[in-house]
Amino acid sequence: MINALNRKSIMTLFADPMCHYSHRTRFILCEKSASADIEYIDSAELPEDLQELNPYGTLPILIDRDLALFNSRIIMEYLDERFPHPPLYPIDPVSRARSRLLIHRIDQDWYTLLDDVINAGEKKAAKAKKLLRENLIAALPLFEAHKHFLSDDFTLVDGVLAPLLWRLPFYGIELPKEAKVITEYIERVTSRETFQESMSKEEQDMLESYLLMAS
Repeated sequence: MINALNRKSIMTLFADPMCHYSHRTRFILCEKSASADIEYIDSAELPEDLQELNPYGTLPILIDRDLALFNSRIIMEYLDERFPHPPLYPIDPVSRARSRLLIHRIDQDWYTLLDDVINAGEKKAAKAKKLLRENLIAALPLFEAHKHFLSDDFTLVDGVLAPLLWRLPFYGIELPKEAKVITEYIERVTSRETFQESMSKEEQDMLESYLLMAS
């Protein structure tokens, strides 16, 4: 822990190059145009000093001088407060609380299913794929209501959603034609320059391989 903290003079984000939780923190970091180093580490081979910083042994981990944070949601909220422009949470407390609740539901209802798709056994993964697809289709009216997710402006909610939705085709989750509004939303958000900047080389390679197979 001492080594990891002391050798960093500026903000550093330790992130897994393929992890969707790491990706969303990288996305927000780029949205904020924050001066920071991103160091890519395999989650399965976490160095001992980083394990001491996070008792759960997971990535991402953010170090800002003598502060060490883990949990992607906490890191994203910290970045939004640490770099207040542009603000990604609403200013008023009620709207901010609603956005936080929405992110919690996305994590509980959609991210946990994607976790099962990636990490669970074949039977459980297949069930998670079906359920995630159905849940997204049921949410079509929410995507139709505004340019971004329940807002006309890009918010932290979009920063949470984009890395998840971007990964759907890579794991065999195809949306039907009637879900075009979701496909258009994905294209709109992931075409942002900041999203492109946030992608690791491994994610870029994954995209190139998918496009090659789809052509």
